[in-house]
This record gives sequence, structure tokens and C-alpha cells, in this order.
Amino acid sequence: MESHKAKSIIIFDGECSLCNGVVGWLMKFAPASIFEFIPFQSPKGQELLQHFGYPLQQLETVILIDEQGAHTHSDGFLKIVAKIPRWRVAAALLAFIPRMLRDAVYNLASRNRLKWFGESKSCTINFR
Repeated sequence: MESHKAKSIIIFDGECSLCNGVVGWLMKFAPASIFEFIPFQSPKGQELLQHFGYPLQQLETVILIDEQGAHTHSDGFLKIVAKIPRWRVAAALLAFIPRMLRDAVYNLASRNRLKWFGESKSCTINFR
């Protein structure tokens, strides 16, 4: 009998060009059965943020929700990349970089993402 594993959920900022670009990249390289993408601005995104205790007004990190719980910042991103078969090795190698350094780079990009990449006029995922 075939095992049907639940998709991991990725909550992202649907109005961020960088976030939409990353989601587009994931949709291209990740098998469709791995992820469900949910903009935090959507009703389902708001419900999940509330359930896991995250702020509802803005999102400072991508959030991966899988069978092990919620993962954020560089750990969350590396767990996302590690779920894609052809990118597992890259994720494993990047995991050797100390979390403090990875998170510093991640947080710098997160704080400046709208300034550097702009706001998106449309979301990769239709949620409205």
C-alpha cells in the first residue's frame, strides 16, 4: 500500500518580490507533492499564524510547517531546500555554517527585502 505523507506548508509574504521569486523557484524544482504554499495575507495563512503564535500583521521570516513543527529563519529555509531531492547536498553543506552567522545574513536580507527587491503587484499563488 502506498504511503500518503502530508505536504509541508510554507507560509510566505505574498506581497514581497523576493518571496514570490523563491516560491516560483520552489515550484519549478520541488515535486508538487512536497509543499503547499500559503501567503500569510490569506485567510488560511492568518489562521496558521495565529495557531502557531506568530504576529498577524507582518511576516519577518518564511515559516515551514511540517510533521516536526514550525521552522523559521535560516533553519526553516534549509529544511525547505533539504526536502528537494536535487538540493539536499547543498542544504547539508550550508547547515555546517553556524546558525548565528546564517541567521545574521538571513535577517539582513529579511529586513531589507522590500527595499532591495520591491513589493510585488501580484502573488505567485492566487489567494484573494
